[in-house]
Amino acid sequence: MRNPQRDPLGSPKTDTGVSRESGSERRCVLSGESSARDDLVRLALSPADDDGVSHVAPDPLAKAPGRGAWIGVSRDALTEAMASGKLRGALSRAFKLGKTGKLAIPDDLPAMTENALKRAFLQRLGLEMRSGRLILGSDRIAQEARMGRVSALYHAVDASEDGCKKLDQAWRVGSDAEGSGKTGTRLTLDREALSVALGRDNVVHLALADYQSAQRVAIPLGRLQTYLGAADVAGTSEEAGSKTAAGLSA
Repeated sequence: MRNPQRDPLGSPKTDTGVSRESGSERRCVLSGESSARDDLVRLALSPADDDGVSHVAPDPLAKAPGRGAWIGVSRDALTEAMASGKLRGALSRAFKLGKTGKLAIPDDLPAMTENALKRAFLQRLGLEMRSGRLILGSDRIAQEARMGRVSALYHAVDASEDGCKKLDQAWRVGSDAEGSGKTGTRLTLDREALSVALGRDNVVHLALADYQSAQRVAIPLGRLQTYLGAADVAGTSEEAGSKTAAGLSA
């Protein structure tokens, strides 16, 4: 007998309890479009050094002190903006540096940002695992999913289609969503990266049973997936509350 279905995660909250709908918005300095801050990546500006130079660095948790600017574009778009000088101009205006301000943007900022976002997401998963809220193992996930005890479902980018389909089906059954086509989130990380980060062997599929855990994971995951260009939001967005849930093929 399945547990009563939880309400869908349509209005995710940050760790402070502020929902996407009621939380403040930020404007992407490159595209000019405004979005919820949970959907954008913050770039932080360090205090000027002895030479008067301020350094830019990714702030994946959006918690670094001092001034920051927000971007909501992919890694490819960021790379292009750096090559054209658009990023430097946008940041100079955002930070109000004027003509005399010195701004140091690392050449590997796109890679630094990707790595920082991956670490933030994997560290969040690790925290949920240590709290006993992360479900690992295909058999266990399938059992919990059929009982209606899964709030979010994820697959490694190199997971087999058959394995994903079986767990997706179990999830739909337990969610009273048969025929909906709802699927788990296809991550932009492979099984090796997940296994190393979580200290377990062969992590291919993972799930979260707890509603609040799914909300907490949705924010760093959404930022990472958006940055890496995983734009299909159909699958897990209803359950994990992330508008940027992935839909990549295996």
